[in-house]
Amino acid sequence: MPEIETIDLAIVGGGPAGLTAALYGARARAKTVVFESNLPGGQIVTTDHVENYPGFPDGISGTELGDLMHQQAEKFGAEFRTFASIARIEPDGSDFLVTNTEDETVRAHAVILATGAVPTKLGVPGEAEFTGRGVSWCATCDGAFFRDKTVAVIGGGDAAVEEAMFLTKFASKVYIVHRRDQLRATKCIQEKCFANDKIEMKWSRTVAEIIGTDGRVSAVRLASTKGEPDEVLPVDGVFVFVGVAPKSSLVKDLCELDDAGYVKVDRNGLTSYPGLYAAGDVTDSQLKQVITAAGDGAVAAFEALKWIDERLCSI
Repeated sequence: MPEIETIDLAIVGGGPAGLTAALYGARARAKTVVFESNLPGGQIVTTDHVENYPGFPDGISGTELGDLMHQQAEKFGAEFRTFASIARIEPDGSDFLVTNTEDETVRAHAVILATGAVPTKLGVPGEAEFTGRGVSWCATCDGAFFRDKTVAVIGGGDAAVEEAMFLTKFASKVYIVHRRDQLRATKCIQEKCFANDKIEMKWSRTVAEIIGTDGRVSAVRLASTKGEPDEVLPVDGVFVFVGVAPKSSLVKDLCELDDAGYVKVDRNGLTSYPGLYAAGDVTDSQLKQVITAAGDGAVAAFEALKWIDERLCSI
């Protein structure tokens, strides 16, 4: 049986939190490996324009920002193993065994979980059937397919409103369907939304069904939250932005999660299990932005490396 490779720091997830953790780990000359199931960058690569990340007064595309973070971490020696889905993380004495879906295992002195979160689904009839046929969770990915068409955006937070505005670059009409009678989005984002004549609000409505014709989305049936009759709204596409669910299943039996499944961490990113840290959108932190994810990653890496040094020095 071949000897298991031993590394200092295993980072599971290559979004802004994982990339920043990799930068700090590699700069400290620790053997740092990032395991990412896709390409580095995380959900930020689906964002058309990031305007609130410091240092870019004119904004920057999510793809470009993610690529720059990746390049910087790699420059300092972080190793990236992409398209490597992790199947399990198991304690091995004071270390951890990190195993991918190909049954390849490394031993790590510490682990940082930076797996992020995934979009929440509506769970209504037609959603699964028409996924990829008019139903999408990524305006940046699929917006261009709806040039001169009518689409509905479901949700009322920052993500929903920003994606609705992005879709106006292509669609002739964008409906925002929100269960309340006012948006939850930041005020400055709302102002831009209401100033856009391509956007129309559907207040106090939820999606009851996604309807299709000839294998593609043709309408949504909207139920009222105020007891009014249902409305069938003809649309060519449905973009869903109603929240996210943390990707924490890898550690659900190792450390404490909150009721929503987010990993509980202290101010240093430490979970309830020694040597296991978490950063970014998978944690129970309140603000989930690129800048906070990067900060989380930096703190988690610093603390993980300090923990490794203290433990190895005592051996």
